[in-house]
Amino acid sequence: MKFRNAVIAAVTALLPLIAGAQQSVAEFASGESEKLDWRIVDDGVMGGLSNGKCEIGKDGMLRFFGTLSLENNGGFSSLRTGNVNMDLSGADGVVLRVKGDGRTYQLRFGTDAEHRGREVSFQAGFQTTKGEWTEAKVPFTRFTGSWRGIRLPDKAFNPAKIRRLGLQLADKKAGPFELQVDWIRIYKGP
Repeated sequence: MKFRNAVIAAVTALLPLIAGAQQSVAEFASGESEKLDWRIVDDGVMGGLSNGKCEIGKDGMLRFFGTLSLENNGGFSSLRTGNVNMDLSGADGVVLRVKGDGRTYQLRFGTDAEHRGREVSFQAGFQTTKGEWTEAKVPFTRFTGSWRGIRLPDKAFNPAKIRRLGLQLADKKAGPFELQVDWIRIYKGP
């Protein structure tokens, strides 16, 4: 009887990951958003002039918008969480429900991986369709490591050790941008 109860408990715990079910990474509800501590980091840290902004509406939608500038060696705007502790190892990737402007954005994760004592960023791009809500599926196998623009192919992405989550635009196209995100979830299976 104990073994049967243990099996039932284990299967029940795994049900959300079975058959493509999705578990939340971020839903942008007010309490959750405060806990994740979303913040903008633009290329101004390197002298650039890009200007990103973030709003989370009462409707639970995240809006990441602004102007990308290539002046002064700039060219990126990003939105990232404060420190988090997520284990996404039971999943095959992340799916986002987004409404974009037709540009390609990056989903980014920081893990416990380091280069020169600094956090390695693992990123994978996803395409948006201008003015339409779409679901962008990003498998963990597509994430590659970098540090300050230097590719780090020897660094392995470990979804069990997520320390930061972010979005970035760095498509080398100056001008206004806007991305709305309804939710970010993990998925299992095809």
